[in-house]
Amino acid sequence: MKIIYLVRHAKSYWGDQSLPDFDRPLNKRGKSDAPFVGNILNEKNVRPELLISSPAKRTKKTAIAIAEKISYSEKKILFNDELYEASSNIILTILTKIVEDYDSVMLFGHNPGLTLLNNHISLTYIDNIPTCGVVALEFDGKWSELDKDVCKQLFFEYPKLYKK
Repeated sequence: MKIIYLVRHAKSYWGDQSLPDFDRPLNKRGKSDAPFVGNILNEKNVRPELLISSPAKRTKKTAIAIAEKISYSEKKILFNDELYEASSNIILTILTKIVEDYDSVMLFGHNPGLTLLNNHISLTYIDNIPTCGVVALEFDGKWSELDKDVCKQLFFEYPKLYKK
């Protein structure tokens, strides 16, 4: 069995319109939501063997905050330029090329690509993966066989489930 954790970056800061999109940092809520979700994943004993992230500042910071909470070394996170604003097809291509030695992968990225990917590979439709949302998917097969409707949803977590 293979497990995929699709993680959307936490809430970003929009106060400085002069910043390029790639360089937008997390806002105050994003800075608290990322470790909060990391703690939820830690309680669920989530221990992915590989973390891959978009290198955009907000995504990178989300990945680092969550990695710390699940005891994954920041130095081992792979930053993939193709994940920045990637379409679902690009994300799927990245996942299908993962070395078969890995059974679990956590991928940090952006919408709409992540939600569209979930709705392509999962049997469970999601309207929107919110900021700092995590969808855990499982499938039986090889990474290269990842395709339409092959994944079963294990869980779907996001901060607003807990914070009102």
